[in-house]
Amino acid sequence: MKQIYRMLPIVLSVGLFGCGNSSTQESANSTGKAIAAESKDTFVSKLPDTAPTLKVATTGTMPPFSFQDDYGNMQGIDIDSIRAIGEEQGFKVEFYKETWQNMFDSVASGGRDIAISGISYKDDRAEKYGLSTPYFFNPSSIMYAKSDAKIKGIEDLAGMHVAAMEGSKQEDQLKAMGKYSQMTTQSTAYLLYEDLMQGKVDVILHDLPILQFTAKNHPEYDVTIVPYEGEDNPSAQQVILMAKGNNELISNVDEGIAKLKQKGTFKEIEARWLGGTEPADKSASDTTTKQLN
Repeated sequence: MKQIYRMLPIVLSVGLFGCGNSSTQESANSTGKAIAAESKDTFVSKLPDTAPTLKVATTGTMPPFSFQDDYGNMQGIDIDSIRAIGEEQGFKVEFYKETWQNMFDSVASGGRDIAISGISYKDDRAEKYGLSTPYFFNPSSIMYAKSDAKIKGIEDLAGMHVAAMEGSKQEDQLKAMGKYSQMTTQSTAYLLYEDLMQGKVDVILHDLPILQFTAKNHPEYDVTIVPYEGEDNPSAQQVILMAKGNNELISNVDEGIAKLKQKGTFKEIEARWLGGTEPADKSASDTTTKQLN
């Protein structure tokens, strides 16, 4: 059975989608150095002052993974996850807000040590970057507002005006399907939602938790969300991105992920932001979601 949600209002909170320039504890100035942000961040590291600090690139515009509060502090599933890994493995983190593409480029150039912001596994990413082991199930999903539409998967989008994030796995999947009438790409999740709300596109494709989180927080209109990836699909797995060949850091992060999985920490983080519900049926063939409420 499909999952029915309420659609977002025309005007969305600026704070939710992060239009500011500061991060949780740090932001980058024109020289590339970190400058302290005016913050009321409640997170306090238990590590000693001598612990190394890693520069983490994140978008700050992808709730529930990475977004900013009213003070510009980064928060979300991925923010909590990388902090937990750091606390487990002995490194502190310093967040830098980047656009989606700049996030990848900053790691490749060495300007940032880690990128984390709802990054799914892709073969071409594995070739160019160092990817961690998966730490979160993050299937691609379709959101639409027309109640008479009959959509069970991506193949049902033939002849429709579709939209996805630029450079995302969903864009690749739509191109591979190739039967849409028109495709629009956007640089932020906010612009995707805006296009759907204004009737500019028939459907938008994004990560299931992002669509779930948004629908739960904006219950004004009915929408339908249909996931179409199972847990056995590599692209449905979320990873942390590092520089290719930085084997010491990759191993350190992977070790932290393994420890936190065993402790159940990621499940606790997921429950904190998504209410403790399963985001989707994890079988490969199932293209429906479970009810959130």
